Amino acid sequence: MRLRVRGLFVLGERKVKSFFAKDKLYLRVAAGFVIGILLGVVFPQFSIQTKVVGDIYLNLIKLMIVPIVVCAVFCGIANIRDGVLLRRIGVRTVLLYVLMFVLSAVVALAIAYAIRPGLSAKFDNAPVYEGEITTPTVSGFLRTIVPSNIVSAMANGETLPVIIFTVVFAVAIVSIGGKGKPVVDFMNSLSDAFFKMLSYFMELSPIGVMSLMAYSIAQYGAGIFGALAEYIGTCWLSCIAVFFLVMVLPTCLITKIPVMKYLKACGKIALVTLSTTSSAATLPTTINVSINDLGAPEDISKFTLPLGCTINMCGGACSFCCLAVFVSDFYGIGLTLPTIVFLVFVATLINMAAPGIPGGGIVLGASFLSILGLPIDLMGPISGFYRLLDMAFTTINVEGDVAANLIIAKSVEAEQK
Repeated sequence: MRLRVRGLFVLGERKVKSFFAKDKLYLRVAAGFVIGILLGVVFPQFSIQTKVVGDIYLNLIKLMIVPIVVCAVFCGIANIRDGVLLRRIGVRTVLLYVLMFVLSAVVALAIAYAIRPGLSAKFDNAPVYEGEITTPTVSGFLRTIVPSNIVSAMANGETLPVIIFTVVFAVAIVSIGGKGKPVVDFMNSLSDAFFKMLSYFMELSPIGVMSLMAYSIAQYGAGIFGALAEYIGTCWLSCIAVFFLVMVLPTCLITKIPVMKYLKACGKIALVTLSTTSSAATLPTTINVSINDLGAPEDISKFTLPLGCTINMCGGACSFCCLAVFVSDFYGIGLTLPTIVFLVFVATLINMAAPGIPGGGIVLGASFLSILGLPIDLMGPISGFYRLLDMAFTTINVEGDVAANLIIAKSVEAEQK
């Protein structure tokens, strides 16, 4: 009996340690999500009064937006060291990545506006947003992206001009060669430090999500569930549509690779992305499948695929577009055509700053919404099931890298003939 009790105790201890392991953050966030629902139903007044906890969590996320964007964008550009290969195929690779991102955004917007998940909720108290949505004009846009004081822009959380400044700064550092190496080394170290800080704050996600979910249930009622469930479905459907329309169809037509062979190779990669939700962790598999299963040249694959891990985020297009439509509809805010065009432009720029940590897309989502002038409060409830979304977004990100790599390889092969 004692041995059995001791065995159960040891097993329980292992389960607890496993639950609090670093790679199980999504489980703790899910637990916070469920507890928050229960608190909102059973103790509504308490849940409303303790929203300050969730507000602090959102402030911590907003605190990291500018540092993370600056470091990620700078390092993504400055760490491209192969100048010969960059000049040979770099431009066409970047242009193809941008084209794929924009096409993915168009597909995702079409599906999101066809479904309108934010309109499906029935509220006890309809949410009201009193802020202003960014409605860009050409002159206003140019003034916005060229601030008179970059420090002031950072202090005010003006992410778009900060991104533009960082891109130009990174290109300048790369252009001066060896003289810029100390700056690159410093920024790489600073990037590691900021991402470590962000990982600390993300550990607080279960508490923040619990507070925000409890408040949402207490304030708006259970009607929010239908909208959130429909939002998840919209994101997955968008990713599936993007996979077939933006990746499978063009790739198989251009490269003449048989569809079933291509899908089988993509399936091997998807098994890894769905389990790790990390483009970087999947990179060895991506390179191996591209070279050995799909016949892509090794030199091109080892350039375009790591670069794609940084700047090619077709899943990010689905994420940003579905999020913008969902949040705007949730608060009853209409997005004008200029705002939608601006939305796609902003998403194209900001996607290269996606953090490579669990749940890091939450930070980018909050940054994206703040640039558009949309409220970020829903990022709390969304955090509770972000793992489900991240599985789809990461898979599409990586499958987009594979498609672009094959198309670039085909274009180089055609050039050499």
